[in-house]
Amino acid sequence: MEALLAIAIGTLTACGVFLLLRARTFAVVLGLTLLSYAVNLFLFASGRLVTGAPPLIRDGAFYTDPLPQALVLTAIVIGFGMTAYLVMLALRALAESGDDHVDAGGGK
Repeated sequence: MEALLAIAIGTLTACGVFLLLRARTFAVVLGLTLLSYAVNLFLFASGRLVTGAPPLIRDGAFYTDPLPQALVLTAIVIGFGMTAYLVMLALRALAESGDDHVDAGGGK
């Protein structure tokens, strides 16, 4: 299970970085979104992958750590706000310059 999660995080990170290096704004927004998904999975995995563990603390029992879950929820909200801001920024740049290149229409 850990190997599958590590492969998923690595794939999301690689695809996100690849899309961040593109010249179009939509690809950059998708790349940042994929990177935020990779960070969310990494934060969630940092709380140990335990199946069947109770969410509450009992004497002598393994329990699920609530801190990574709270961090993931916070990261989801921040990621949504960041994505909405970048989409509006990209739309404004498209309206101003008439082109959706990241470098403001420099090289075609």
